[in-house]
Amino acid sequence: MLLDWFSALHPVLQALGATIFTWFLTALGAGLVFFFKTIHRKVLDGMLGFAAGVMIAASYWSLLAPAIEMAEADGGPAWVPAAAGFLAGGLFIWLVDRLLPHLHPGLPTRSAEGIHTGWRRSILLVLAITIHNIPEGLAVGVAFGALAADLPSASLAGAMALAFGIGIQNFPEGAAVSVPLRREGLSRRKSFWYGQLSGMVEPLAGVAGALAVVLMRPILPYALAFAAGAMIYVVAEELIPSARRDEHSDFATVGVMLGFAIMMSLDVGLG
Repeated sequence: MLLDWFSALHPVLQALGATIFTWFLTALGAGLVFFFKTIHRKVLDGMLGFAAGVMIAASYWSLLAPAIEMAEADGGPAWVPAAAGFLAGGLFIWLVDRLLPHLHPGLPTRSAEGIHTGWRRSILLVLAITIHNIPEGLAVGVAFGALAADLPSASLAGAMALAFGIGIQNFPEGAAVSVPLRREGLSRRKSFWYGQLSGMVEPLAGVAGALAVVLMRPILPYALAFAAGAMIYVVAEELIPSARRDEHSDFATVGVMLGFAIMMSLDVGLG
């Protein structure tokens, strides 16, 4: 009954609902701060690796493969939208990374990236994860927006699988924000608030992505590849290096493999 109701919604509203779900799982993960003051570094490395694996698999099966299929159906060279959109997505996150002040957990304040600012350390820590969530929201939004084009390669099941996979990896991401903030000295309530706040950007990015492809159908293959490029940039630039910062690289690697396998199974099985 609920699925029938959801499938009848406009794709933009579906994107909003799906990204609210991914935001909710971020908040759920952030809620672990009420039970734990710290997370063992091995566990954190595995969490980050898992998020990386999910994003890598989603980038291909949920975004790049459909983008190539759509470009082929349009009659043009299939690699052009995929390559151009992919590189543009990476460039976009590179610019955000250079401009938006942020700080990755476990690093001293002097290691903050982006434009120099006097913002508090807690805000800088939250912004680091917020950058990760921009491409995730875009990916889910574009996947649902593609349904309006009524193409064989764009399915509701596939878009829902992507949202579910992103949501799964958002749970450990929420904990990876809130628990370090608690360790920094913030109260449990503030740590939870900032942890869930990092996921608030996903509904905004999701609706923007869905609206863009609904209103401008020709950009759809580029938009799918753009979201894929943005996610891969985050994986290569932030997630995997952070997961392998200490000596527990095997936990990070296992996390990547597990996350990749789960997301691949979801997408292939449901999409």
